[in-house]
Amino acid sequence: MSERPPFPPFTKETAIQKVRMAENAWNTHDPEKVSLAYTEDSQWRNRGEFLQGRNAIVEFLKRKWVRELDYRLIKELWCFTDNRIAVRFKYEWHDDSGNWCRSHGNELWEFDERGLMRRREASINDVPIQASDRKFLWKQGPRPEEHPGLTEMGLF
Repeated sequence: MSERPPFPPFTKETAIQKVRMAENAWNTHDPEKVSLAYTEDSQWRNRGEFLQGRNAIVEFLKRKWVRELDYRLIKELWCFTDNRIAVRFKYEWHDDSGNWCRSHGNELWEFDERGLMRRREASINDVPIQASDRKFLWKQGPRPEEHPGLTEMGLF
């Protein structure tokens, strides 16, 4: 049985840590690695798609990152309580024709006692942008520690 600290109940500091860990994992584009943060039977809603279980999560992420190229993500804590965290996020990506988007959204997360996410609900909207309007310009992989977050960048 795996564990993923920090564990609930969350404090502001541990909730921020959990959000950054999730952001860093997603920015690796490694579906297997990302899936380990979720329970075996984790339930997801991503836009209009409903998933259950790690295998479904892995397959979803493989499809996502084939379609959403040069993906870079920033997540930010919105609020938290005992075993739940709400985040807002933005990510930039382009399709195979070179059309860029900035996707905006929010997620609701619920964790079990081992720190694994058992439920994730994501609402996301895509806004076309020009390549010259991109703001997430770090090298592929996790966002550098010194790179500003959404609030510091003035992104709402």
